[in-house]
Amino acid sequence: MTDLWQLSADALRGAIARKAVSPVEATRAALDRAERLQPKLNAFITLCRDQALAAAARAEDAVMQGAALGLLHGVPYGVKDLVNTAGVRTTFGSLLYKDNVPAEDAVAAARMKSAGGILIGKTTTPEFGHKALTDAPLFGRSCNAWDPTRSCGGSSGGAAAAVAAGIGPVGIATDGGGSTRIPAACNGLVGIKPTLGTIPHSQAPDAFGNYTYVTPMSRTVMDTALQMQAMAGPHPSDPWSIGVAVPDFVAAARPEGDLKGKRILWSLTLGNTVVARDVRSAFEAALRRLAALGAELVELREELPAMEPIWRVINHATWRARFADMIARSGNQMTPSLVRQVQMAADWSAADYQKAMFTRAELFRRMQGWFETCDWLLTPTLSRTALPIEQDLFEPIEIDGQVVGELRANFFPYTMPFNITGHPAMTLCCGFASDGLPVGLHIVGRFRDDASVLRLGALYEASESWMQRWPAL
Repeated sequence: MTDLWQLSADALRGAIARKAVSPVEATRAALDRAERLQPKLNAFITLCRDQALAAAARAEDAVMQGAALGLLHGVPYGVKDLVNTAGVRTTFGSLLYKDNVPAEDAVAAARMKSAGGILIGKTTTPEFGHKALTDAPLFGRSCNAWDPTRSCGGSSGGAAAAVAAGIGPVGIATDGGGSTRIPAACNGLVGIKPTLGTIPHSQAPDAFGNYTYVTPMSRTVMDTALQMQAMAGPHPSDPWSIGVAVPDFVAAARPEGDLKGKRILWSLTLGNTVVARDVRSAFEAALRRLAALGAELVELREELPAMEPIWRVINHATWRARFADMIARSGNQMTPSLVRQVQMAADWSAADYQKAMFTRAELFRRMQGWFETCDWLLTPTLSRTALPIEQDLFEPIEIDGQVVGELRANFFPYTMPFNITGHPAMTLCCGFASDGLPVGLHIVGRFRDDASVLRLGALYEASESWMQRWPAL
């Protein structure tokens, strides 16, 4: 028998609608599990038990009164602590905001609430989401759900660890260079970075030059689709969202049909140099599985420019504009790795930034050309499984015992390009390595065709049994 905490959001919402499970029962189970596992995972900065149980009681009343129920009615979820939540502390992982309580929800958070979801707490993030490792002076370090000696990834590390551990079936995350997909891959989850504007980002400081995304975090493609359905749609705060129709993501996530007539472009490296043997094996096995479903496989042989330097100029220049004054006032209270990266941008001119934006446009057009003849691009999500828990951002990483160099360029070169170009990109588990940790498969789709990414993911997911595994917590 499946325990309550193991139910997917789709299964749980159905059980609640049938009155087989109470929203209060589901919420209490998630909160109890969060508190029990907090010493092991450190996945939350704030738990809001009283508010959550009060909201769950109202959700239960609605069920008993026969009211119309939202898409995620009674489903508990956490929100990454970069996303504003009205009346619930939102720290951005920073000592400088440790007592900050927003008056309003971010648009995505408000829509999850309107869909009937129950917010149980705020999940850990490095300060202002600045790295792919989840630790900060405010709360310490968060662990991988599968192995406490490994990092949970970042910057949505707490969201991934929580969902992987069954602390709510879904969560809200963010992604500025891979910050959803990296921890999702490290923890064996589904993590999508939608097309730019699909889910409105009401907190993006530069709405027009934006490369950051509010995202779902879940264990299954269907649960990701449910969150997409709840959070997507135009909003005046985000110019990229205006005029964008919302497709039926839930229908797209049903694993129906096959892949006959479809072409998959694939690359093991995408300009990377070293890929772990176990990652290569899992990726090649996934390609064979998709070929068996009828897809034609086409290897990408085009030489690509190094993506990380382009992303770094855009990203770090943005951070300098946001955080330089804050660092001048209170840098001694901030994470040294964030301060160091902001300082790196001091040598770049406005022309350097604009040249990087020109390259961003070139990359977009190049990828548009790929999708004229292919339906999806597939790569690994990461070059290896989760890094050691003590890994430093500026120290080189190892792959199969070989020191390969800087973390960003060598661990997740596959994720950054699609923050820059805006194309939808999703990771899901495609196996486990010899160290017992999950390996991620990265699916990239046509601009504004997030539904097809969900469809391919659902067909692959249904062909395997990886999601039946749980970490031994």
